[in-house]
Amino acid sequence: MERRKFIKNTLLGTSATCLGLDIVFSSNLPDNYIPIAFQETDPFALFNKDKDMQILNDKPWNIEAQAHLLNDNITPNKYMFIRNNGLIPEILDARQWKLTIDGESVKNATSFNIQELKSKFKQYTYQLTLECGGNGRSEFNPPAKGNQWTVGAVSSAEWTGVRLKDVLNDVGIKSNAVYVGYHAIDLHLSQDPEKEVISRGIPMKKAMQDETLIAFKMNGKDIPRAHGFPLRLVAGGYPASASGKWINRLSVRNKVHDGPKMESPSYRVPCDPVAPGTQVKDEDMCIIESMPVKSLITFPKSGAIIKKGNTLKINGHAWAGELEVIKMEYSIDFGVTWQSCKLEKPANRFAWQHFQADVNFPKTGYYEVWARATDTNGRSQPMLVPGWNPKGYLNNACHRIAIKVS
Repeated sequence: MERRKFIKNTLLGTSATCLGLDIVFSSNLPDNYIPIAFQETDPFALFNKDKDMQILNDKPWNIEAQAHLLNDNITPNKYMFIRNNGLIPEILDARQWKLTIDGESVKNATSFNIQELKSKFKQYTYQLTLECGGNGRSEFNPPAKGNQWTVGAVSSAEWTGVRLKDVLNDVGIKSNAVYVGYHAIDLHLSQDPEKEVISRGIPMKKAMQDETLIAFKMNGKDIPRAHGFPLRLVAGGYPASASGKWINRLSVRNKVHDGPKMESPSYRVPCDPVAPGTQVKDEDMCIIESMPVKSLITFPKSGAIIKKGNTLKINGHAWAGELEVIKMEYSIDFGVTWQSCKLEKPANRFAWQHFQADVNFPKTGYYEVWARATDTNGRSQPMLVPGWNPKGYLNNACHRIAIKVS
């Protein structure tokens, strides 16, 4: 026993030397636990991701799927994108977790542990589509700063939790409530514990929707660590940055929340169209709320080869933020003509919708299959990259795959 204690203390001492600072509460470390700073840095093993996922960044971790990986109706963890602004926290014991509801517009500031949330409020499960506001950023010209997402920063998993509105009604909300901001325990890249990484939020109209959840399960299991274990906010249809991970506090504000990444130009676009490369004043930028109509061909993989005379079966998903997709089409002649796809209804509001079609080609050669969705307001995806903006948000141009007919 003494020898084991000596070895552990030696390892901790060595670790502290490598880190350049003391490991606070090192005496509380469970047996055989390796501090995260020294754990395996292979993200595929660390986060249980498929090896075909694409790594954009490791400090912080940002990982996206390829279109063909997103073919499942319900996105499994191994294909879910990871978007972080800071360092992923290590949670040792969810039983000690507390969620505090406070702010200027709360009548009775209250804290709940996870078991209290589960026992006091009815639980709900919804399939909810989350898409990074910068998904598709790599196509903007001039280039926009930030992670150069292609098409894979989107997912539609099943989330289980309690309705945010039920919790807010329980603690009491004042009539002047405007916004709900989230606060979390992820660590800033500077490792300054006093510096908040990201603290965004949602307006009250979104907070009070049935499908806005304080979630503790994803696809029927505890939320994976990279996706917010043990507790996160999930607000489908809005940019995924509004769905805070690792939350330990929600503040109900009497004004638009002013946490980090709420300020311009973060998650904002010009209120009116601007020419590419234009400098836009802060006061002329508007907060992104509902995401635009969009679709993705998930089968076959781009570059597929078929024989002349064979029919190509395509399928994929379409979504429209807070709206519904009412029409799905494909084109094989670069958008000159469009043919209808079979489109399914969503599993519930804010879930993506599945489409499929049988495609025939007139002769051998190179083709592109383009997909176009139309929402309930009659808005369709543009064929090319839409209005330029300084941060490269909201690219909903038609997705396309290359096909060779031989």
